[in-house]
Parts: sequence; C-alpha cells; structure tokens
Amino acid sequence: MSIQAGIWQLDGAPADRALLARLSQDAAEFGPDGETIRVDGPLGMIHRPFHTTQEARLERQPYVTARGSVITWDGRLDNRDELATRLGVGLKSEWTDVALVARAFDKWASGSFSKLVGDWALCVWDPNDRSLTFAVDYMAVRHVYYHLSKARLIWCGHLAPLVLNAGERFAVDDEYVAGYMALNQEPDYTPYRQIRAVLPGHFTRVCNGSVSAHAYWAPSPKARIHYKTDAEYEDHFRLVFRQAVRRRLRSHEPILAELSGGLDSSSIVCMADDILNHEGADTPRLDTLSYYDLSEPQGDDLPFLTKVQEKRGRKGHTFDVQKYPNSLFAQLTSFQVTPGGLGGSSEAEEDYSRMWSSGGFKVLLSGVGGDEMLGGVPDPSPELADLIVRLRPLQFAKRTAEWSLVKRQPWIRLAFQAASLLAPARLQARLSKLCVVAPWMDPRFAKRVGLSVRHLGATERYGFWLPSRQQCAQTVAHMSWQMAATREAGGEERRYPYLDQNLVEFLLAIPREQLLRPGERRSLMRRALAGIVPAEILARRTKATSARRPLRALDNDWSRLESLFDSPLATVRWGYFDESKFREAFTDAKNGKAPQLVRLLRALSLELWMRDVGRRGLIYLAPAGHQNCAREVTAVANATGSS
Repeated sequence: MSIQAGIWQLDGAPADRALLARLSQDAAEFGPDGETIRVDGPLGMIHRPFHTTQEARLERQPYVTARGSVITWDGRLDNRDELATRLGVGLKSEWTDVALVARAFDKWASGSFSKLVGDWALCVWDPNDRSLTFAVDYMAVRHVYYHLSKARLIWCGHLAPLVLNAGERFAVDDEYVAGYMALNQEPDYTPYRQIRAVLPGHFTRVCNGSVSAHAYWAPSPKARIHYKTDAEYEDHFRLVFRQAVRRRLRSHEPILAELSGGLDSSSIVCMADDILNHEGADTPRLDTLSYYDLSEPQGDDLPFLTKVQEKRGRKGHTFDVQKYPNSLFAQLTSFQVTPGGLGGSSEAEEDYSRMWSSGGFKVLLSGVGGDEMLGGVPDPSPELADLIVRLRPLQFAKRTAEWSLVKRQPWIRLAFQAASLLAPARLQARLSKLCVVAPWMDPRFAKRVGLSVRHLGATERYGFWLPSRQQCAQTVAHMSWQMAATREAGGEERRYPYLDQNLVEFLLAIPREQLLRPGERRSLMRRALAGIVPAEILARRTKATSARRPLRALDNDWSRLESLFDSPLATVRWGYFDESKFREAFTDAKNGKAPQLVRLLRALSLELWMRDVGRRGLIYLAPAGHQNCAREVTAVANATGSS
C-alpha cells in the first residue's frame, strides 16, 4: 500500500513542516518508492508511493484536478475501462488510476465514489469550500485514520505514524476492546479513543471543524439474480471469479499466492494459472507460499497442496512449521500499534523475509473471505428461517429433515435455531452458547458494553429482508470489520479475490441454496470449478486447524506467563478482566481445559500491548491498585483538549 498523510491547521497557523517530515519518515517502510510533500498555508499533504502496477510508476501525487481540487490516492482501480467509457475518454497508457479518479471527482464529486471498483482510499482537498474529504473502498481494504483536535486535523493511511506523532497520550477505547474480545471489531474504532477510521463504503467530510460521515455503498435489497438451471449460476460464478482473480494479477512484479491445500487458496492459484496460460496477465510470474504442520491431528494439508503443485508443474515456497521454535512472545520485540501478533517464530519471519526479497515480490494473494462468502460454514438456519417467514410449513419440514440427517442433529434443535434468528439480538444472545461471556471478563465491563450481544457479530437488521439475505449482508459487514483489523507489513500489498466487489454483489443476489445444500458445502463453487481445480481438492471435506500449536507455545512460555502476574495487570486496572479468574483460566489452559482459548490468547495479547504502549507513554495507565478507571481517564483526556 502507498501512504497518504497530512495535517490541516484548523486555527489557520502554517502547517508544521517538521511534523510532516516525521510523519513521512515513520511511514517510509510502507511507501518506499519516493516522497512528495505539498504545503499550502495551513495544509500539508504527503504521498509516499508503493508501486505495484505499471501505471502507478507514472503517477505524480498530490494530483491537482482540472477544477483545482488536490487528491492523494492509494489503491488499485479495477474498472479502468468502464470508468473511462463513462467519462467519455479514451483509455490511453498515460491515464493513471489517480488521473481517472480525479476526472471522475471533477464530474460527479462525492457521487464518483460509488463508481470506483477496487481496493482504494483517497483524500481530496477542496480549496473552494475549504473542506477535506476522505473515502475508502466498500470493504475498507485500504484505510484512512484521522485525529481531530481543536486546533489541528492529522490523518494517515497507516495507524502507527499517526499514533507516534500526534503528540499526546491516548485513552484506550472501551468499544474497541469490547469488539476485540468478541472477535468483531467495528471498523471505525481503533484502540485509541481519539483516533477514528473512515467506515467501509463511506466518505468522511471535514468542514468548519466538524466531521460528518456518509454512506455511498450498501447491500441492495432489490438485487436479485434468478436463473432456470444450475449451469447458468455456475457460468456466472466462473465469470465473476475469473474477473476477480484477473484484476489482482495486475502487477509489474512477480506475485506470491498463499496455498494451503484448501478450496479457497487452491481455487485462486488454479484460476490464476488458467488465466496466465490462456489470456496472459501483467505479472511475469505467480509463485505459491505454503505452510504445513504434520504434528497437528488434522495436519493433512501437504498431500492436497502437493496436488496443486503437480497440476502447476512446479513447486512453490513451502515451510514446515515444526522446525521453528514456537513462542507466544516471538513477535513482541518491536512496537505493535494494535493488540495482536501473538505467537510465531522470529526464525520463520526471517526465512519468509529472505524468500520475499529474493523473489522480488510486492503482492500477496490471500484466500481470506472464501469460507465466509461461499457457504463454508454449513449452517442451514437462515434458509430454514426463510421458509418460516414465507409460511411454507411443508417445505420447512422436508428441508429440516434433510439437514437433520446430514448434521446428525435432532430436527427440533435445527427448527429452534432457525426460529431464534427471528428474535431480537438480545434474546438471540441469551439462547446461543456462542454468546457466553468468559468468566474472567469483568462483569461490569461486559454488561456496560453489551459483550454477549457482540459475540453474535454484525446484528444489523435490514428491513423486511429474508433471514438468509440478512445473514449475507451481515457477513459482508463482518468481513469489513476483519479488513479494518488487518495491518499490512511494509513492502507488501495483500489482495483478496473473494472480496472483489462484483463477486460479492453477485453472491448477495443469488439464492442461498446455490451456495449451500444438505451434504454439499460450497456447492456452487465446487460445481463451477470442476476441471480447473484438482478433483481431490474439490472433494475435500475438512481443513486442517492449528489447535495444538498455541497450547504448546503456552506450555513453553509458562514461566514467563507466570511472571506477568507478579505485577499489576494493566487490563485489570482498566476494569476489563478479573485477575484471579484470569490467572485461573491460564492454568486450566495449560492443563488442557481451554473452551475459549482464542479469546484467552486475545486477552493476553491485549495485556502485553497495553504494557508496551503504556511504557512508551502513548496511553494512560492507571496506578497500581486502581481499578475501573476508564471513565476517569476519559475525563482526563478530554481535559487535555482532545476531541
């Protein structure tokens, strides 16, 4: 990703050039291909490019439009041909992405954002009404973070430079912590209460010191695609999936693709090969990256990823994770701007970095989103709930019986689960075992932030939509939350074919039964990709999980974990956890009893992060023995002048 950043002195003072220089320097690893700083009185704008396409090499930013607006752009415009046609211009080689976007903004203003397809974020300064507009793509694969105080607005496409250069200590945001612990972080929140992110599918306008957010994209309740035969759905899926992969092969450097041996990553690699063999693409080469661990109970990835390598006729970069030491603390040696990064191996990171550099890669293709968008979780509840809403009892009885046989569950349980989707979110949370709050969470905090309901994930209601369509829209929201929490490494651009906007809009419009049928997970995908993906992959029913590795790391690091409890816990002082139950939960996990291991490791990550940023003076920390201080710290932060 390229970096766009800047400051706007709302009090009219000249832009602080020293601050701009520090912002730029701290963002250098994310935008290593140059630097441009533009200063115009109280406004300063930074652009640090990271070139991954041939057209990007021709860009000069900040870009001044014909009407005088100033734009910085970070992204990849996927519908270049279509946009050029709508603008009435011939798509010549000198038309860079930012030039097309600038032309579109001059013509349609904020109405142009809904016409941009790709992974992108932009900033527009309008000197006529002295306003700044930030916008990000529909999924927020690209980010814009901003910090607004009484005198100044600072923004950046990466969070760390903003945190390090805002010049103040922050209050930890309870809403972020709640989302983090519920595995559902709302996309506009950051760990720092005074810093916000632009929402997916939105643009944020700053004018006269006030901030307003506006949606330009949302799932359409009217979008419907109905065909007479399965073959027509399969043809349409192949078309949009092929387009999604082709768009992400636009790179003047070699591309690396994750290959786990599962259906998602294998389909991307096989479709990319088919495109390269029959159509050609910008990238000169596609290599694969695989990790496997035969010590896991279901560690059977190696035979499946080998099938893809055999189909390709060459091996990829393969790492046997068993040979690397495993520590929960491996990635905590440097500044972490957000909680996370728990576990791993510094040796593995070094080997990966050497492989990445020697291969000349800049782009990594990821299979994230395939499981969620294409029926990877065999849950019949939304489809059965549709039949309840549509008053079709005979079909409901028949379908419930079919699913009962497949899932080996009593039909009454499946019927109850379907009916519960029609209940309010609070009632759903009481009925679902997935919404049980961990016993080591502070009950006052859990109640204040509605933690049990947050465990449901996105719970927005969409009018009179059928439950299955509501679930699809909520899945899109969940994926945008996941993208908001994703932080790319410097010198690396991640691309997600399964989050392609046109592909997702197609999946939202078709009947759910195309994606998931009794006994047929990923039904549409498996049918449509026959002949492209090896039959062994299409027939695979399970996927390896890494359940034992975190437990082994917990055991290896036990003495270091115990030492954490010798000093007051930051998370306890903030009123997030109960210390005695927190300690007890780790002891149980070490002994093999870890019903909420993922959340427990997240809690540990949060504690280690709070200690680190507290030592660096970036957040307020309560004194030892002082608990539940979040509101007091918020009051202190407000008193310092933060907005």
